[in-house]
Amino acid sequence: MTLSENLLLRLENPDLFAAIADAPRLPLSSGGKTFSVFNPATGELLAELPDMGVAETQVAIERAAAAQVEWAAMTARERSDTLWRWHQLIVRHTDDLAIILTAEMGKPLAEAKSEVSHAAAYLQWYAEEANRIYGETIAAPSRDRRMIVIKQPIGVVGAITPWNFPASMVARKISPALAAGCTVVLKPAEQTPLVAGAMFLLAERAGFPQGVVNLIYASEGDAVGRELCTNATVRKISFTGSTEVGRLLMRQCSDQVKKLSLELGGNAPFIVFDDADIDAAVDGAIQAKFRNAGQTCVSANRLYVQSGVHDEFAAKFTERVKTLRVGDGFDGDVAIGPLIDTHALSKISGHVSDAVERGGRILCGGHRLEGSGTFYAPTVLVGIGRDMRIAREETFGPLAPIIRFDDSDAVVREANDTIYGLAAYFYASNLSRVWRVAEALEYGMVGINTGRMSSEAAPFGGVKQSGMGREGSRHGLEDYLEMKYLCMGGI
Repeated sequence: MTLSENLLLRLENPDLFAAIADAPRLPLSSGGKTFSVFNPATGELLAELPDMGVAETQVAIERAAAAQVEWAAMTARERSDTLWRWHQLIVRHTDDLAIILTAEMGKPLAEAKSEVSHAAAYLQWYAEEANRIYGETIAAPSRDRRMIVIKQPIGVVGAITPWNFPASMVARKISPALAAGCTVVLKPAEQTPLVAGAMFLLAERAGFPQGVVNLIYASEGDAVGRELCTNATVRKISFTGSTEVGRLLMRQCSDQVKKLSLELGGNAPFIVFDDADIDAAVDGAIQAKFRNAGQTCVSANRLYVQSGVHDEFAAKFTERVKTLRVGDGFDGDVAIGPLIDTHALSKISGHVSDAVERGGRILCGGHRLEGSGTFYAPTVLVGIGRDMRIAREETFGPLAPIIRFDDSDAVVREANDTIYGLAAYFYASNLSRVWRVAEALEYGMVGINTGRMSSEAAPFGGVKQSGMGREGSRHGLEDYLEMKYLCMGGI
């Protein structure tokens, strides 16, 4: 089992990454069962990978548990140095990792390189944060007592990553766990497992002890996810994906009261007030809506534009959207790649049809593009009503519905009228309005006069049914630590 010849020819280090299929380093009990990974832009077969299940997951958990005691006992500096070496290897092999990512996920190569750099930034950040796990001393109520708080790693972590950011999500989840002294069993999405395998090959070269990082390839995530949730040796689950699956994982973890970090669905509003810089708002909307072909959990899903600037924004935005070239991510001037699969195509087509049937108007796009790949034309709709599916559901594609509004307070209420609360954006210049709206939006992250806000130094996560916990920043490290209170008497 190896990468396709066409993909290997693109790589600078084909001998290193040809071993991606062997990256899990686990004994197989599947009887030789495999699954295929395809390029969504061309339909090309990229690799055949071992299809693992419960038995392999149990072995990986056992290895992680055996390794965790010694990994946690290492000094913070030793763990930091190992993470730093991994960071350096990721940086050194950015081009190859980006090629693998573009091949299996489809995003433009420039975006893929940016994602790999973002992944490296998380490794660097938590290599540094590993040295900053602090306890505290509490003033005791009596002279013969001392009260201390220490922080210890939670233990074995099960991590499940999505297909839309298959490199950065691996780093964002497991680098804080490793910095804290935890060991990890990772199951990447079945559509995009190759870059995770490549990163784990580099982790081996970085010198992680055997069993500290463990990889599971599987075409069906249900059985693996259930084992991670119900196996008592696993002390924490970190998952990024849909709210529906997040609810299922919570139920599966509930009998053990297992700790979870969940980064789930979103329905991000993007609000343009009449005092906004319209050109800047158009730039921000292009970023927030069409990055990764709109396949991001923080993608602008509902574009609210105040009546006084609605027509100007819609015209300028549409002209920009018309210039976005769609195609194979390896073509140099492509801005938008394919959707991940035919299900994604069906969803966006359904949203467009529903909107048009209910009175929506297409300004550009609105159709699937010809060819073998899963390509959809960047689309702008106006005349959107609250009864349309697109106003209530997350599209996850290059579809931008523009909703006219008049009242500033009413639009905030409408933006909040959703079970989701991951990300929101708005453009305004009045300082009083900026503070009032930022505080009123019920979202874990708010971009103010910017369409892009993700950073390894900032806490990423949502409220309501968009999840719990935070990734990135110093707060992301806390999710992998347990607090222990020590009370010493007779001093």
